[in-house]
Amino acid sequence: MRFPQACRLMAWVAIAPVLLGGCSIFRPAVEVHALTAREAIELKRSDILTRDKLSDATIQTIRVAALDVKACAKPISSECVEALAAVTGIATDRRLAALSELWLAQAQAMEPGSVQQAAWLETIRYAYAYLFLGDHTPGERAFEDRQTQVRDWYNYAVEHAAAGMFEIRQQMPAQLPALTSGTIAGWELKLDLRSARMSGSAAVPAELVPASSLSFRGLRSLYRRDGFGAELVAVMPDDSLNATPTQDGHPVAKHSQPALPWSEMPAPSMTVLLHPDGDSLDSVLHTHTARLTVHDPYVESAIMLRGQRVPLAANFTAGYGLWLARSKFNRQSLRSLLGREGGIDRPHVYLMQPYDPNRRIIVMLHGLASSPEAWVELANEILGDEALRHHYQIWQVYYPTNMPIALNHAMIRRALGDTLAHFDPSGQAPASSDLVLVGHSMGGVIARLMVSSTDQSLVQLVADDGRLTPQQIKRIDSMLHFEPVPNVSSAIFIAAPHRGTSIAGGRLGRWMAGFIRFPITMLEELAHTLAPNVAASSRESLGSMPNSVDNLDENDPFVRTAAGFPISSQVRYHSIVAQAAPQVALVDSDDGLVPYRSAHLPGAQSEKVITSGHSVQQDAAAILEIQRILRKDMALRGECSTQR
Repeated sequence: MRFPQACRLMAWVAIAPVLLGGCSIFRPAVEVHALTAREAIELKRSDILTRDKLSDATIQTIRVAALDVKACAKPISSECVEALAAVTGIATDRRLAALSELWLAQAQAMEPGSVQQAAWLETIRYAYAYLFLGDHTPGERAFEDRQTQVRDWYNYAVEHAAAGMFEIRQQMPAQLPALTSGTIAGWELKLDLRSARMSGSAAVPAELVPASSLSFRGLRSLYRRDGFGAELVAVMPDDSLNATPTQDGHPVAKHSQPALPWSEMPAPSMTVLLHPDGDSLDSVLHTHTARLTVHDPYVESAIMLRGQRVPLAANFTAGYGLWLARSKFNRQSLRSLLGREGGIDRPHVYLMQPYDPNRRIIVMLHGLASSPEAWVELANEILGDEALRHHYQIWQVYYPTNMPIALNHAMIRRALGDTLAHFDPSGQAPASSDLVLVGHSMGGVIARLMVSSTDQSLVQLVADDGRLTPQQIKRIDSMLHFEPVPNVSSAIFIAAPHRGTSIAGGRLGRWMAGFIRFPITMLEELAHTLAPNVAASSRESLGSMPNSVDNLDENDPFVRTAAGFPISSQVRYHSIVAQAAPQVALVDSDDGLVPYRSAHLPGAQSEKVITSGHSVQQDAAAILEIQRILRKDMALRGECSTQR
């Protein structure tokens, strides 16, 4: 019986693969699909961190190694990791990179504990081996997406390993030498703090926060540097604000005055590296000893590692932003203005980074009812500008804005002088010369006083007032007689009412001034200065002295007198003026509070008029102008912008 031709063909198709085995003519043909640009880039760059799935490169390596992709993709699949590590015939770089990602996937799937810590350390081991002991040097792979992926896995794993080391370190005595060690998950980790610079008196941070976990609102930009290492913020016990934990565990300001007139910002940024021990690939792959080093990103931009110059990762915004977000300055500054409990009664100098004797100092003075928050954008832009960051350090003066301007001026001078004397007792460091003052609003008025000199006019003014005796006037001579601060070479005045404003003397200003009260501690201190032997009950009359709002009235005798003080010829000064309504003639314009006639200063090196309200210090155009001035100031002094 003969089969029809169609039936014979179907039978042949059915049995041919069995008869012919692996003959290629029966394999599926290669197919091609067009990818969009987005799909192509995602295929190359997506990995376990970005999509919670293994990267395409690692999946391909698993296939080439004759392993089951589905099995390897399952969480906590140690058999796959062990099998891939034992496979031969695969390029070293390819195998090391895949193993690093597989260990990272394992670590992410585990519960916190020693087993997870071991997985983080294995991730670091294989990533480190790939980067420095593989088939190629980092420089040879500089443009490869794969190297960027592996670097990110290393940095991410170091964040978690450092957190584990930090937990151990917290359980140790506070005072330890720079080099110590601990055991985590069978690894001996040596902690090297010789390059670290911690703020405050504590040796151990209160928190160790990964910068990559922070997102900020209220900042235009986040400034960081790509490179090797984990970007962390060491939140120190805040001695300056007497920090105490809130219900959510975050430290915020207690409302009491610090003992010292200065403090370093208690959230310094740092870069952490973890170096597995070993001089060869084989030794690194079998070691269980590693060294954890801490680096200051303001001092070190790169390190030499296994013969390679390696750029260090850094985040210049995270620490500053975290500090501001937790400090609650806005509430405290209002309490200070009204003289309520929880405010401050004297100036305080905040160093935005650990003191550097070789960087010039920018001193920022905020305005009425304000705080360091006034400088959030400007400070962040300076920290993010590589050239400026390498030549300047920022000090912010936080002062009670209810005080008379003359008293605040005297106390700020003293606080700044004490701070400089503490960090540079000999006064010989470059940081102690060529200071730059930047003052906004009332802070600009105070900054102008700091670069001016007086005659007898203030003494005569106080004498004519008739409230103080000649002996009492003599006791406050430092407030009435002063010369320019000798180590200031530049000043920038922003929307500063040098000749006062009609707003302060108007109905609104008088109403606002009526709510202002002086702290009892300040009244007692001033009364003791004026009359040490007079009973406290007779000192209540001091509460009637002019406050800061009174002083800003264009008719106030103090501001009218101070406007005539000559500015030092050794100081280069600049003005930034805000104009709320550009259609109004400049000479008749104002920023809503300060008229142009009051903000304008003859003899300024430059005057920039910006369409803005009074808070012009936050305006992008004003910040660009300040950056221009600072760069020009660097050029005039022959300072190069070479990175350290």
